[in-house]
Amino acid sequence: MSKLNIKFAERMQQLPPYLFGMINKMKMEKRWNGDDVIDLGMGNPIDPAPSQVTEKLIDVANDPKSHRYPVAGGMKNLKREIALYYQRNYDVKLSGTDDVICTIGSKEGISHLCLALLGPGDSVLVPAPAFPIHVYAAVIAGASVIRISLYSEESFLQQIQNICQSLYPRPKLVMLNYPHNPTGVLASKEFFTEVVRLARKYNFMVVNDFAYSRITYDGYVAPSLLEIPGAEEVAVEFGSFSKSYNMAGWRLGYCVGNPQIIEGLSRIKGYYDYGIFSAIQVAGIVAMRDCEDSIGEQVEVYQKRRDVLCEGLERMGWQVDKPKAGMFLWVKIPEPYAQMGSIRFSVEMMSRANVAVAPGAGFGEEGDGYLRLALVENENRIKQALKQMKRSLSDIDDEIEKGVFQLQKEENED
Repeated sequence: MSKLNIKFAERMQQLPPYLFGMINKMKMEKRWNGDDVIDLGMGNPIDPAPSQVTEKLIDVANDPKSHRYPVAGGMKNLKREIALYYQRNYDVKLSGTDDVICTIGSKEGISHLCLALLGPGDSVLVPAPAFPIHVYAAVIAGASVIRISLYSEESFLQQIQNICQSLYPRPKLVMLNYPHNPTGVLASKEFFTEVVRLARKYNFMVVNDFAYSRITYDGYVAPSLLEIPGAEEVAVEFGSFSKSYNMAGWRLGYCVGNPQIIEGLSRIKGYYDYGIFSAIQVAGIVAMRDCEDSIGEQVEVYQKRRDVLCEGLERMGWQVDKPKAGMFLWVKIPEPYAQMGSIRFSVEMMSRANVAVAPGAGFGEEGDGYLRLALVENENRIKQALKQMKRSLSDIDDEIEKGVFQLQKEENED
């Protein structure tokens, strides 16, 4: 019998190997072989969701009525709770009807929104380095992506204006992500105000991935894009229960803002899915309504882990900037190890130190030379990871001195 000649769609040629999948595969293979891998690579919370949220999930799941298809765009009461949440935290008034939709996490929502809004001939501006879905959701939809380096707010805004003035047709969408993953870069209200002004002037839409909205430190409060007057005319914002409530695996998120944009998302989701399991939606209501204190408690946990990791890296001679938001450190690989490139460095740490880290190259070429380190392990595990990394780097130093380890990045790595 001849073997079927399977050919992927042309769009697959535009998708590079998913580096985080490669790192996760290595991690799982080592764990299957009995190695204790300390995972600083993936932003996958190990802490539990609030107990009342889990109890509500169990209670509702035991009701056979909850096993039916759910309301596709989200339960009315959950959408209302999201609107109340925005009112409490950002003084933003939402109706909770046509300006709110629930999603299967923000990643799914962004992906389907790009399918609704973008196609061949359209272009999207994306901050770089970038969380992969912010680039490849647009690529899969057939659009072109223009990456804008995150040097400063002023530079970023000037680049948007320059591109809008010189490119025809003008960009259709600007994809934002503040607090930013992976770098931890923050946005001011003044920045958002100028983005909204430019959007209205040059007629482009704005999407802000606000997944790390409540994971903030040292008194910093992340502003919502929708706080800006006029934002609802041009923008939507995605939020997630994953980080604030440790509900990553539950896959519950939402999109709020411009009703026309949300209508596009709603229409395309109608062809792709039937919504989120009802018990998860009801548990989400409990999270937003009753678990405000849990967010603060979790932030304290992350802040302590952040400080332990920063201080440990600094003792190793690394230069570290403490982030004011998010659940990651974005750190430059010090010399001479930076010559390896972030992918090889990450592989060396996995194989030698049993520590998983995310290579900066996974967020685009602008990220090579950096690592993203997640604050998901407890403080003792973080300290142990630092010891193992230090020991492995010392071994590499010895091998360099003996001439058995070459630092140079391999030409075919990319």
